[in-house]
Amino acid sequence: MKEQVEMKDLKEGRYVIIDDEACIIKSISKSKPGKHGAAKARVDAIGVFDNQKRSIVGSVATKIYVPIVERKNAQVVTISGNVVQLMDLDDFNTFEIPLPEEYKDKIKEGDEITYLMALDKVKIDMRM
Repeated sequence: MKEQVEMKDLKEGRYVIIDDEACIIKSISKSKPGKHGAAKARVDAIGVFDNQKRSIVGSVATKIYVPIVERKNAQVVTISGNVVQLMDLDDFNTFEIPLPEEYKDKIKEGDEITYLMALDKVKIDMRM
């Protein structure tokens, strides 16, 4: 799910869609309008799911899409290799996602964790 906003309404720390990827905004710089043109904005962001740096430049009146990022809780059902099976604590759906290397020692079966969901992608989000 996504919604459309103007570039002038974006803020640091919020989310934006660049190259069909949900990204978190790290910096925004805006220029003053010139004699024959509108003010421009440059947005630098990092991908939420792939950690790639991306940027976009456009007029401050340009419409851009912002993803609706949901933060949900789940319980770890099983861990097998590099895959973890989670059960959402709201609707009790179970699903499998890849387990990142940095969380292998921190997550065990039965734990409650937080995950992010945006643009049909899921990522474990552990703020420790």
